Amino acid sequence: MHTIGPGDLVLCSGTVPRDVSFRDRLRAAADAGFSAVSLWGRDYHRARRDGHDDAEMRTMLDDHGLVVAEIDPAWWWTPGAAEVRIPAELDTLEVFRHGEDELFRIADAVGARSVNAADVLGGSWGPEEAAEAFARLCDGAAAHGLLVHLEWLAWSRIDTLAVASEVVRLADRPNGGLTIDTWHCARTGVSAHDVAALPGAAVLSIQLDDGPAAAEDDLLHATLHERRLPGEGDFDLAGYLGALVKIGAVAPVGVEVFSDALHAQGPMVAARRAAQATRAALERAGWATR
Repeated sequence: MHTIGPGDLVLCSGTVPRDVSFRDRLRAAADAGFSAVSLWGRDYHRARRDGHDDAEMRTMLDDHGLVVAEIDPAWWWTPGAAEVRIPAELDTLEVFRHGEDELFRIADAVGARSVNAADVLGGSWGPEEAAEAFARLCDGAAAHGLLVHLEWLAWSRIDTLAVASEVVRLADRPNGGLTIDTWHCARTGVSAHDVAALPGAAVLSIQLDDGPAAAEDDLLHATLHERRLPGEGDFDLAGYLGALVKIGAVAPVGVEVFSDALHAQGPMVAARRAAQATRAALERAGWATR
């Protein structure tokens, strides 16, 4: 499971409609030529509600020639976050009902490579406290054979590449690194030059997407509903990908396009269009895929 690398494409959970069954999610990914998928906790529990046990899910993955690249999102790890209780009726994205024990159990069940971490609740802590917490998260994940990659979000306490990099550096864990999501790069002013300054080994996950040059008025809404396929916007994807090639990043390449317009076309079309757009963007950057 851990052998997937830069030639492998990952169909991220949010690129297909949320209510798609596990079987149809895998079918769409395999049909479009992806090597792997990412899953949210809600995707796993949809499969269980549909009657699939863990063994059957692993068999379904094998039958489709797929692995699980990452489980998303780890939210509980920042200082004080685990003590926060979000009522189910307010947890519209079905994030907070899946805590540490649950997401690690899911990762074990499906043989995931990694977990994606982010700060979603904020607080008054700084990079040093965040690094201590991230180190604990990495240590817990290591017991399950998991990598952990930190994604910065424009509206969070970890809101820039610089802060995320500092947290990872201070935590200093062999299984800890960064997620490079081109949407968050573009919306936080991260340039290809900034990416090129990273150590290649620090990049554990790549998520491609696109958007207009001008930032949207409501970033949170835009990131969950209005992303564009690679090549259909104005982001410097060639620059970002060229920088990742330059530093020797060996992470698999995911496509994460939360888009109401794309979802309306159904999972098969969404996955095919995502694969075609991603392969074209990678080809333009000289990135070889399988």
